[in-house]
Amino acid sequence: MWHNLHMKVSKFTYIDLFAGAGGLSEGFINEGFTPISHVEKDKFACETLKTRISYHYLKKVNNLGVYYDYLKNKISKVDFYKIIPDELLNSIICEEISDEKLEEIESKIGKHNVDLIVGGPPCQAYSIVGRARVRDEEKKNRDPRRFLYKQYISFLKRYNPKIFVFENVPGILSAKDVDGQLFIEKMRMEFQEVGYLIDFALLDTSDYGVLQKRKRVIIIGWQENLQLSYPDFSTEYIDNDKFEVQKDILNDLPNLKQGESWDKFIYKKEASDYLKQFSLRSENDVLTWHIARPTNTNDSQIYKLVIEKWFNEHKRLHYKDLPENLKTQKNQDVFNNRFSVVEGDLPYAHTVVAHIEQDGHYYIHPDIQQLRSITVREAARIQSFPDNYYFEGSRSAAFRQIGNAVAPVFAQAVARKIKEMLWKISLNQSTQKNKELGPLQGIY
Repeated sequence: MWHNLHMKVSKFTYIDLFAGAGGLSEGFINEGFTPISHVEKDKFACETLKTRISYHYLKKVNNLGVYYDYLKNKISKVDFYKIIPDELLNSIICEEISDEKLEEIESKIGKHNVDLIVGGPPCQAYSIVGRARVRDEEKKNRDPRRFLYKQYISFLKRYNPKIFVFENVPGILSAKDVDGQLFIEKMRMEFQEVGYLIDFALLDTSDYGVLQKRKRVIIIGWQENLQLSYPDFSTEYIDNDKFEVQKDILNDLPNLKQGESWDKFIYKKEASDYLKQFSLRSENDVLTWHIARPTNTNDSQIYKLVIEKWFNEHKRLHYKDLPENLKTQKNQDVFNNRFSVVEGDLPYAHTVVAHIEQDGHYYIHPDIQQLRSITVREAARIQSFPDNYYFEGSRSAAFRQIGNAVAPVFAQAVARKIKEMLWKISLNQSTQKNKELGPLQGIY
């Protein structure tokens, strides 16, 4: 009975709110979920979502050659999108989620049976760093981004999913309302008012196969009439100790000097075991977005010192300790940790954030022969995006999308647990139905 039930309910459906470039969604798609719609306000992220949904469609119909032709600039975006069904492209809704736009967005999504809603509202309002930058307490408390969870509630009331997943930064656990109440407890009460119980955990992506230290709060809510509890993520733990960032996700990529780009679409070496195990690189992939930012002579000298300090002593080189002739900033305290190398000899790198679009000094490539910051593709690898994931827009836009994203390998671990919860719901409902039908009718 379990096998037959599994076959019937394996295609669970979901809506992705505040979808970004689709990192969270990618994990759910890879786990067999079917997206109904993605809602995102950033135009470049929406283009990325369209291109990715096109990839999954072409893979399903066994026509990925067209996709790779697009990546190689052999066909235009306009001609490429002509191949994709309109209903798929139109499922990407490029709108800001707000009270004013809610009705329009729901109209574009249409009427569907929705098993799940996922997403992560912009995290700056909850981020400890972001809150510290806003000194005006009243302004912090008025920040509309702090109340975007209420939009979740609107969608929950409209689509009545069995479960929802709400991803955000650790700061959401300490953020307080104007009256001093913790936001997480305020959210708990308001979600329960519309029939959902919630629980949460602070998880680190490096425990789930991602070669990056990145802590995130995963809030999961479920209809209160369902017999569910928060899943045990310890069963998803993966020991990363056998991996190293440089050896396993960087060394197969062609070497670049500062300002150089790689337009041959090919790799330097065979894929590592890590890249194969987590499907970050496949046999037919073409290499895109491997373009190094320019670096001036002064910064290149600093990069060399930073890399040497790390590999010789496993220590960071603070700005105040630089030779005087290399210092260009007067306020040395503010810029003390400005230059950081990616930890090439460890099983995880430090967190990739959206600010990487403005400043690559915090993400220096560990190879002392290259003396540059990491490329878009290297940042995507650290975030566990596969090489066939193409980011639309400028280089800055691509970096921003990657830094704001949920790591897909981590997202898939979350998706596996959500699928178990949905299977349990289906099994319980099937069992209850059989009881109501009686012993003979229930067989059929």
